[in-house]
Amino acid sequence: MDFTNSSCGESDHRQIEENKPLLGEMSAPEGGKMGAVPCRRAVVHFNGMRYKLLQEGDIQVCVIRHPRTFLSKILTSKFLRRWEPHHLTLADNSLTSATPTGYMEDSMPYSAIEDVQLLSWENAPKYCLQLTFPGGTVLLQAANSYLRDQWFHSLQWKKKIYKYKKVLSNPNRWEVVLKEIRSLVDMALTSPLQDDSIHQAPLEIVSKLLSESINLTTQEHESIIVAIAPLLENNHPPPDLCEFFCKHCRERPRSMVVIEVFTPVVQRILKHNMDFGKCPRLRLFTQEYILALNELNAGMEVVKKFIHSMHGPTANCPHPRVLPNLVAVCLAAIYSCYEEFINSRDNSPSLKEIRNGCQQQCDRKPNIPLRLLHTNPDLVSQEVTSADSRHKTVIVTSNEVHVEVERNNTVNQKLKANTGNDSEPNLIDCLLISPACSTMSIELSPQAERVLECYVEILKILSDYDDWRPALASLLQPIPFPKEALAHETFTKELKYVIQRFAEDPRQEVHSCLLSVRAGKDGWFQLYSPGGVACDDDGELFASMVRVCNNVHILMGSCYKTKKFLLSLAENKLGPCMLLALRGNQTMVEILCLMLEYNIIENNDTQLQIISTLESTDVGKRMYEQLCDRQRELKELVSGLSFQSVYNGGT
Repeated sequence: MDFTNSSCGESDHRQIEENKPLLGEMSAPEGGKMGAVPCRRAVVHFNGMRYKLLQEGDIQVCVIRHPRTFLSKILTSKFLRRWEPHHLTLADNSLTSATPTGYMEDSMPYSAIEDVQLLSWENAPKYCLQLTFPGGTVLLQAANSYLRDQWFHSLQWKKKIYKYKKVLSNPNRWEVVLKEIRSLVDMALTSPLQDDSIHQAPLEIVSKLLSESINLTTQEHESIIVAIAPLLENNHPPPDLCEFFCKHCRERPRSMVVIEVFTPVVQRILKHNMDFGKCPRLRLFTQEYILALNELNAGMEVVKKFIHSMHGPTANCPHPRVLPNLVAVCLAAIYSCYEEFINSRDNSPSLKEIRNGCQQQCDRKPNIPLRLLHTNPDLVSQEVTSADSRHKTVIVTSNEVHVEVERNNTVNQKLKANTGNDSEPNLIDCLLISPACSTMSIELSPQAERVLECYVEILKILSDYDDWRPALASLLQPIPFPKEALAHETFTKELKYVIQRFAEDPRQEVHSCLLSVRAGKDGWFQLYSPGGVACDDDGELFASMVRVCNNVHILMGSCYKTKKFLLSLAENKLGPCMLLALRGNQTMVEILCLMLEYNIIENNDTQLQIISTLESTDVGKRMYEQLCDRQRELKELVSGLSFQSVYNGGT
């Protein structure tokens, strides 16, 4: 529709859609795999006064019915004009009044409006708009020139959007449809109106069009994506459009459109999205985009460069939402790898079954499990047969260490109290105890394996950034992965790098995230400990975590927390600690010495076993001698103070 007849000072801001520049030609990139579809096009943005899009407002209305040949004469006749105040609403399809009387008794559909102009004839009323319809003219008079222009641009926008909705709802020729989409996008970019719907409305129109059109060629896909790309620079794509983008990423991951058009869109999503739970398709689109990058020749190098671009060149990332959004995408992608496996298992144990299995095992499992690298089956049967005894004795045998721990009645009573608890079972204990989980064989499809490899590698990349590591450790502290992932050797082996980075970090807030988030919930410390489901390095990572976790408690300046941590190790991991100390691990030697120094072990036989273990190595023998020297000096100091306090001749 031609609006060039309006003679106002802002006519240069209103362009004719048919005359706007279309997409230019682009030569195919090297390799010749792309069609003749450009990935960039020149777009003219509006520069000038801005207006808010009107949805409703008060205005004076005058309707003049006349033969169009006598328009000028009638408009200059002042005695024919009668003005009515109305509260008009700019609906999606028509212009309606809150008081449907007089001139506005019937609503005025946008399809009936032939033209919208600013009225500027000689002797014309001030601040008026002219709406031309068959058989007459409607004059709208505003209070000032700003409101008049605001009504003018809002009416034009509503009328054009209505036209595009109607045209694009019945596509016939895709050449015409593509031209209309380009005109629609350019109209939104050059509009002086400011509102969220200015860019969202064209995206929703295109999204609806794509959802109803399933027989599109690849070239048509890319042409539409390039046409709407300017609108996506500052706006999130609607859900249906996200599905269309996901389909394109899956079918043509090597397309230049993915690199040049989707990259700024995904960057904006990661920087500004606040909750993927409210818009899960945005997360799915981001997930498919990263997988498409991984399908390129460089593979993970491209993904690594993308993550680096999100972090920025500085030491600290300026965008606080990037890391949580990336972690959310990684967690969802990793879960999707095991989702098919979970759903395909008809005998998958329910939470109640897991809890019952855990309770039954607790009835025969001692409160102080001593899990070594390889548990003797005879040991388990021995524990079952001795379950009713008053003093339970557990003997863990290996080639080098024999540990015997005797428990008293109070421990057994505490154990029985815990077994009657109906709270949620420990996830790692469920993996170790539940028969259905212990015999689980994880086999993923080749596609799932590639997805898993990609997103675990992203977690590794994230852990390499110093400023992201504390937040990443906090996000992963309550173990967020399904039990099937923790039972998958490939996954836990690859994730070990991330936990190792946490253990090597010098900051206390990172180390504290290796421990459980609360009592009764195992964390990474338990998962990668000897005897745990993920330990495959003879306890090397476990020793590193013990060292840093013990340092955390010491740095916190709390003797109580240090003793509590050592008591937890003595109750749950004494056997692995002794075995590693016997192999010469200095960290474990220090831990055993601290246990003796703090009087953590009350059983004399166990103390003798620890002393024997320390004296079996040079480093252990030296540290134990230093401990004995400190204890001897402390006793001498205490006895000396006592002697002075009772000396009669003292002053």
